[in-house]
Amino acid sequence: MKKTLAFLTSLACIFSLVSCGDSFNGEHSSRRSRRSLSKSSQADMDDILDIDSNIDSKSNFQQINANTSLVAAKSGLHTVGLKSDGTVVAVGYGCDDELWYFSDWTDIVAVSAGGNTIVGLKSDGTVVETGSNPYGESAVSHWTNIVAISSGGCHTVGLKSDGTVVAVGDNHEGQCDVSDWTDIVAVSAGYHYTVGLKSDGTVLAVGENNHGQCDVSDWTDIVAISAGEIHTVGLKSDGTVVAVGHNGCYQCSVSNWTDIVAVSADFRDTVGLKSDGTVVAVGFNNYGQCDVDNWTDIVAISEGCQYTVGLKSDGTVVAVGNNDYGKCNVSDWTDIRVPEN
Repeated sequence: MKKTLAFLTSLACIFSLVSCGDSFNGEHSSRRSRRSLSKSSQADMDDILDIDSNIDSKSNFQQINANTSLVAAKSGLHTVGLKSDGTVVAVGYGCDDELWYFSDWTDIVAVSAGGNTIVGLKSDGTVVETGSNPYGESAVSHWTNIVAISSGGCHTVGLKSDGTVVAVGDNHEGQCDVSDWTDIVAVSAGYHYTVGLKSDGTVLAVGENNHGQCDVSDWTDIVAISAGEIHTVGLKSDGTVVAVGHNGCYQCSVSNWTDIVAVSADFRDTVGLKSDGTVVAVGFNNYGQCDVDNWTDIVAISEGCQYTVGLKSDGTVVAVGNNDYGKCNVSDWTDIRVPEN
């Protein structure tokens, strides 16, 4: 069984941002200033769960999930990385004064950050957390048999080894209404919504759908998912990509992508990892977060709010975009966990 990568980026968009499109206006900018955001994750399940899927290539599915367990959170102003020894490193806001208490974390196999919390999945299937808990999104200490985690705007989602899903936190849009989900192999928590990938390659979604970000019921042959703020991206088994939701910055303009093995969506950007280790990106590029054309030897990607992080095959990390609070200062990181072939 494979051990997969878990690498996390987290950054803040608690300030107001300029809109790319007419339909994206002050409503989300003001709401974002009130609630921190988070990003989707497909964390490592293959080390615990033997996925019995109808997807054509099981080995390809496992590789994709390994790559996409690199998650970008729209939560704080920091970047967190999981090292190969199961400990966690971080840079950015609050990382020097222990605002986030994960220095004693060990035996971690995946990490995810949401609006107010960071969660870590341990190899025994339990979950640890650090941060505040205004909506109950940190109430994960009783979870067991978890194989994947994903933190959203103010909610946290866990995938259990039997293919069912648990969720805690803010549920005002129904984003935690996942108790009837079955046969799930990956989960991704967006701003106020949750997406689940079934073993047959179809996709479920619950929660806020004001921009059509939950309109995934007709998707088929999907092997990986990524929920952003108000758009959702799916990777198909043939290496092409589909997307729904807000497209004011062309963040859903991915229909011409090919040979993709991992996807990551956030705020107004979408990033794709190609099988040759190069990276493509579309969307808003106000801070150079889409300037990834020269990246090579990348094995995992994570799109954050106004920045992008890539993990190289040697365990080092690169980042471009907004560097407030030093969240992109990852050039000295080494031995970050990478996917095994």
